[in-house]
Amino acid sequence: MTTYVIILIAVIILGIPTIIVVNKFPKIRLAFQIVYFVLIVVFGYLLFVNINKPIAFDRELDKRYDATVERLKDIRTIQIVYKDKYGKYTGGLDTIINFVKHDSLEISKTIQVKEWNQDEVTKEEAFKTGILVKSSSYVPVFDSLWGKSGYSIEQIKYVPYIDNVEFTMGAGEVETASKVKVNVFECYVLYSDLLNGMDEQLIVNYIDEKTKYGGFAGIRVGSLTEANNNAGNWEQ
Repeated sequence: MTTYVIILIAVIILGIPTIIVVNKFPKIRLAFQIVYFVLIVVFGYLLFVNINKPIAFDRELDKRYDATVERLKDIRTIQIVYKDKYGKYTGGLDTIINFVKHDSLEISKTIQVKEWNQDEVTKEEAFKTGILVKSSSYVPVFDSLWGKSGYSIEQIKYVPYIDNVEFTMGAGEVETASKVKVNVFECYVLYSDLLNGMDEQLIVNYIDEKTKYGGFAGIRVGSLTEANNNAGNWEQ
C-alpha cells in the first residue's frame, strides 16, 4: 500500500508543474519525456516488487513448511520404533540418529516343523510339543525403515533449507485424566527460525495470524503437556 501512495503523490506533485513548464518552454519537452520514462520504469519496478513480494513469500513458505513436516513425520516414525524397542521415547536428536545407524530390530516368525492337525492340537500345544517353533532374525533399523535408499539420516535433526538450525526435542511422561502415566515426546521448530531470512514484516504477519487464537508459534509433532497420540499440529 505504501508504494501505491508514493506513486500517487509523485504523480500529483510532478504532473501539474510539468504541464505548466512544458507549455511555457516547448524545447525542453524531450528532456521531460526522458525523465518521465525513467520514473515510469522505476515506479513500475516498485509496483512489481510490491505485488510479487507476498507471492514469493508464500512460495518459499510452502517449500519450507512441506519439507519440515515430512522431516517431523520421519522423526515421529523413528520415535515410535525406538519406544517399541526400549519402552520410552528419547529426547535426544543424536540418539535417534545413532539408533537408526547402528541399532537393529528383532523380527520373529513362526515355523511349522512337523505335521499339525489344527482340529486336534491347539497352537499353544503345538509350541509345547515342537510342532511350531519361533525363529528370530535381526534387521538394521535403517533398512527396516528406508530399505536401501540413500536417505541421509544425519540431516534429520536439522530444519530444511535453514543453515545449522536444529529442531528442539524433548521426552517425558504425562498423567492422563484417568491417572495413567503415558510416555510422550515433542519435536518442533519455531516459525521465526523456519522463516529466517525472509521478509520480516510478512513473517510478523504470518506468526500473528497463526497465534492469534492461541496457536503454537511453529510446527510441532507430539506434546510434553498432553497425550495427543504424537499428532502434528499440521494435522489438527
